[in-house]
Amino acid sequence: MKTNLFAALVAASITAGAAFAQDDVVFIQVEARTSLNGAQESIRAFSEELQNVNGFSLGGGWYGVALGPYTRTEAQARMGELLRSGVIPSDSYIESAASYGQQFWPVGAQVNQPVAADPAQDTAAVAPEPVVAEPAPEPVQVAEPAPVAEPEPEPEPEETPRQARASEAALTRAQRDELQIALKWAGYYNSTIDGAFGRGTRNAMAVWQNDNGHDATGILTTRQREQLLGQYYAVLEGLDIAEVADERSGIAMQMPMGVVEFDRYEAPFALFKSSTELGAQVLLISQPGDSQTMNGLYEIMQTLEIVPLEGERKRDRDGFLLTGANDRIVSHTEVSLRGGEIKGFTLIWPAGDEERRTRVLGLMQSSFERTDGVLDPATVTDQSQSVDLVSGLKVRKPRTSASGFFIDTRGTVLTSAATVAGCERVTLEGVYDAKVLASDDRLGVAVLRAEATLAPRKVAQFNVDAPRLQSEVAVSGYSFGGVLGAPSLTFGTLEDLQGLGGEAEMKRLAMATLPGDAGGPVFDTGGTVVGMLLPRGDDGNRRLPEDVNFATKPEEILGFLRAQGIQPVARGTASALAPEDLTALGKDMTVLVSCW
Repeated sequence: MKTNLFAALVAASITAGAAFAQDDVVFIQVEARTSLNGAQESIRAFSEELQNVNGFSLGGGWYGVALGPYTRTEAQARMGELLRSGVIPSDSYIESAASYGQQFWPVGAQVNQPVAADPAQDTAAVAPEPVVAEPAPEPVQVAEPAPVAEPEPEPEPEETPRQARASEAALTRAQRDELQIALKWAGYYNSTIDGAFGRGTRNAMAVWQNDNGHDATGILTTRQREQLLGQYYAVLEGLDIAEVADERSGIAMQMPMGVVEFDRYEAPFALFKSSTELGAQVLLISQPGDSQTMNGLYEIMQTLEIVPLEGERKRDRDGFLLTGANDRIVSHTEVSLRGGEIKGFTLIWPAGDEERRTRVLGLMQSSFERTDGVLDPATVTDQSQSVDLVSGLKVRKPRTSASGFFIDTRGTVLTSAATVAGCERVTLEGVYDAKVLASDDRLGVAVLRAEATLAPRKVAQFNVDAPRLQSEVAVSGYSFGGVLGAPSLTFGTLEDLQGLGGEAEMKRLAMATLPGDAGGPVFDTGGTVVGMLLPRGDDGNRRLPEDVNFATKPEEILGFLRAQGIQPVARGTASALAPEDLTALGKDMTVLVSCW
């Protein structure tokens, strides 16, 4: 026997003295979930602030959360109040009671049996004569009747093709796109996502209907659309996709709140950290500014660990797109500039989970909305105060960094071969991608050239005169791997014209250097280059004194460069420079070389 929802509602209305007609019974639909457990959790959450929260089966594996019952006039007024207060989602709507299936919440709500009142007792009646109680008989064991299962409600009648086409006509462009995306995911549609239901889309719908036990009309009914989308979004179970409206950043969008949670504000970001072992993260991006500010953000974002090097880079005057992937994460950032406000988001998701990542990303993109407000640029915490962080996010660090120096006006750079050996990527000054043109392991040198055109302030002038032992020399290098932002000079003396083992291609220096100095130019007092500093040769079995270092001889460097078709400047000894002038020369000539 079919459970009659209207009978329960009418019975409740009579009991409460309500006067509205059965045909006017409506509910405010606030949410739909793809699991009964999920729907029950939502009901409990809504019940903390609202009364009259109900749960209904919607068919196709979907469950609805609704408020009511109301008359339509009452529902419209109540929904307006709740939307203005932000208690219910912005996409809530009024739905007729006839659209709902079996009610599962509140428990027992469909069983509405009136209870007859006890007859009134006559208090003036004559008192009965005393009755002597007889011994109680032995109890008789009576078997309890077997429980009778409540019959399943009969399904609501399916829409006719005419009704289905009418309900389909009310779909938005985003909803039509969503159906095509779901059909494509299921393997039924392989054309453009354009929201136009042409022959290809209709054929895909018909095949899907046939495979899922429906009449192949090529027009999906409301229930069939819900079933298709339920199949598509079933993979998101447990991610708790929810609408998040962040007033401080002025952004509203759907986010996977089952796996992320709000952490803090670090301008220009609202940071949502991972709340599970999945490791997902979300950033809301919000700051005032113009195209120059946006371009600066574009460059800075690419220095962060959360934006891997391998990926798409796209920028125009209205916004930018950054994607990146490595063996740990996949990152997607999109930002737009409108009315002096820069807003966007970043989704970081673990690698190897593309099906869920693409669904979550699609929901975030389609639901992204700009609202009033922009994050104050001064919003920072103590957690972001580190040279290794940008707004609380870790800056990507190279595998190693050392030094190099310009050897011609085309921006060609000489550096240590060991610095660039085995690198996936080489950069100059942490920004310009460079290629290794040639290297020589015997000499320990390598030649680089940036992919962009560089214009050096100064280039090396190699000294071809015979050097004097015990003469003063200085190496210019990024001793601390670029932390200081500029090279420093380290002074010492020329100790020998060969290596400790008699190597003729190098000379020995007496100076205390750091690993970041390797590849830097060795100057004499006149500022001419008398060698390139080599990395220290320490190993597990031998450690040289701290002031013992080696440099490749200039004549060896000149021969190597000329063999590569490069014509560096060669000259004799120059007049001595003041220390501050030598420092300025080193700053203009020395380059930070990084291996990634």
